[in-house]
Amino acid sequence: MGIVAGLDSAPDFTRIVVCDTDTGAVLRQGYAQHPVQAPDGGGRPSDVDPQAWLLSLGEAAGGGLLEGVQAIGVSAQANALVPLDSQGNTVRPAMTGGDKRAQVAAADLIDALGGREAWAQAVGCVPQAAQSVTKLRWMARSEPENAARTAVLLQAHDWLVWQLLGRPVRRTTDRGGASGTGYWAAATGGYRPDLVEMALGHQAMLPEVIGPADAAGTTPEGLLISAGTGETMAAAFGLGIGLGDAVVSLGASGSVMAVHPEALVDQSGMITSLADATGMHLPVVTTLNAVRALRGTAELLGVPDLESLSDLAMKSTPGSHGLVLLPYLEGERTPNLPHTAGTLAGLRRESMKPEHLARAAFEGMLCGLADALDVLRGRGVEVRRVFLLGQAAELPAVQAAAPALFGAQVIVPQPADYAAIGAARQAAWALGVSQGTLDTRNPPVWQGAVAQVLDPGEELAVGQAVRQQYVSVREQTHPGAFRP
Repeated sequence: MGIVAGLDSAPDFTRIVVCDTDTGAVLRQGYAQHPVQAPDGGGRPSDVDPQAWLLSLGEAAGGGLLEGVQAIGVSAQANALVPLDSQGNTVRPAMTGGDKRAQVAAADLIDALGGREAWAQAVGCVPQAAQSVTKLRWMARSEPENAARTAVLLQAHDWLVWQLLGRPVRRTTDRGGASGTGYWAAATGGYRPDLVEMALGHQAMLPEVIGPADAAGTTPEGLLISAGTGETMAAAFGLGIGLGDAVVSLGASGSVMAVHPEALVDQSGMITSLADATGMHLPVVTTLNAVRALRGTAELLGVPDLESLSDLAMKSTPGSHGLVLLPYLEGERTPNLPHTAGTLAGLRRESMKPEHLARAAFEGMLCGLADALDVLRGRGVEVRRVFLLGQAAELPAVQAAAPALFGAQVIVPQPADYAAIGAARQAAWALGVSQGTLDTRNPPVWQGAVAQVLDPGEELAVGQAVRQQYVSVREQTHPGAFRP
């Protein structure tokens, strides 16, 4: 019996959990906000000095939090690129998140390789504003001097692992983090340095991709550091999802991902083919509109918050008296309708009541996510259970409709630091392998997430009728746009 730690460096904070190696029980935890950085005027809104991550890490680990810890795993925000010069110094602040100014760079890259299908075939994803490969093209065009000085490319979790190990010559990453860059292919398990050169204008050193149970190294004090991974992969690992499980995340936009044994190459670009933290694959489909459709409806109806909107929706019935909302308020990616708007159909005198519009907003959001699930199902991904994440997952109107609309059992885990727990589980795996108590194929079995379990039951037929009503309106309004 031992203890391990998991560190999650999110966009705004660092969370550290210390867990029992055998059970995964959280024994203690630390938290710190990242220091607030004043915009420098000339930088991008998403520019961040990575030293801020180290400062909050030190604060979160204060008070002897890591005393007795034998191994630590690191998860960090996805799509955070840290360009280094040949001496290992940062060339410019880390480029995090998405930035609309990078959309032109993404379009440039898509054209340069010969279109969306060429990218999907090459690396399993089509360049988007947030991806590292797009940021390299943006830097080459907008900051050519910084681009010329860039010699090494790291992601946020790679950089943190490297710092914890004392900045060794060897730099490492994992499959999960590498798969989000746009220049590593999950299908082949290899880098595409030609795409780095296409984007940046020259070659750069890339970190070695090590296995899920491998150690990145050991600190001089004897603390084992595991491979680390991206926040999405760590959260999936912390939740304990496996084959047959999908995760639906309800943010302003939505995402659907599932564990699958092989990489999916999707010529349409609807599927982003990521790798997970266990050696398997994590195909992801995103929608641009999820909770933003609920917030827009709440504003339209003059209700103060989503809880009130949910209460209102519960006064209606499945199908919203024939009212159907296609929630494409920001255009949409699934289906690919970037320039469209939302549609409200089925207006009749009896359906023109606030509770029916409220219900239609919830059903429209969930049907849009069910479309994303169908993209994965259409490619042979098994979906027996759906884990529903995000604050909106707690709303009664979501919980009442989701199982029947998704056609699957829905699991609503209690809020917890799943990315940090996943990082700790990875640390326990690497520690067990180093001690000979675990093998590289089977991670430690930890307690599952505490969760509500919702079954479609007798509502399944009703839910599928509501779904068909939505599909009919979608096909009439945008014929042929959706081909799962």
